Amino acid sequence: MSDINDTRVDPDADLAARIATAASLRNFAHAFVTFDAPLAVIHSAGVWADEQTELWAQGTRRDRLAMMRAARERAIANGNANAGLMTGGAGFEDRAVAGKANPSGVDIRVRELGEVCSADVMFHKANEGPPGRAHGGIVSAVFDDVTGYVIGRLAKPAFTGELTVRLVAPVPLDTPLLFRTWLDREEGRKLHIHAEALDGAHVVATCKAIYITVDPALFGTSADI
Repeated sequence: MSDINDTRVDPDADLAARIATAASLRNFAHAFVTFDAPLAVIHSAGVWADEQTELWAQGTRRDRLAMMRAARERAIANGNANAGLMTGGAGFEDRAVAGKANPSGVDIRVRELGEVCSADVMFHKANEGPPGRAHGGIVSAVFDDVTGYVIGRLAKPAFTGELTVRLVAPVPLDTPLLFRTWLDREEGRKLHIHAEALDGAHVVATCKAIYITVDPALFGTSADI
């Protein structure tokens, strides 16, 4: 990184680099929690992290909403007239939980976006709550994200109003899981969305979410709700 303030002229290349680096940082976080290391190695990691934090803090602050709007404009310019603010790209991938460019995210891969949206999910050591199983809050956070796939499919900007999660069985680590979600019904501005998490054929968690739609023209402003 020669100059933290270099102007990014290729948003796609910038995003690809961020996604790759975020994956490396997530792997490091899981390794940090999983393995023992000599004190010198632990201290050196802390020194490196402090140095990188100071370096990155010299950069220009990122504006997620502006980046999402720019991605939308590029999508429209490329012929996607129905592009909305949920369009993938810079900013959208910075989001918490499932953002591929967010180092603190969870291993989530979209499988299908249709009447029933689905994603492959795997929790690792840094996501652990009780020994050997995923933290309930992390599971809930993934539900909060994947139920949002329905919002994107409907092209109706909305925010989570209520999220009810039931942990049916231990949610394992390092195990492929399938999260499925669908629209149950609409009531005015309320979107009732259901979801489930499966370990093979077994349901390990369920979710009922209520999203509140907002005027697309007001999305990302103080007048959202």
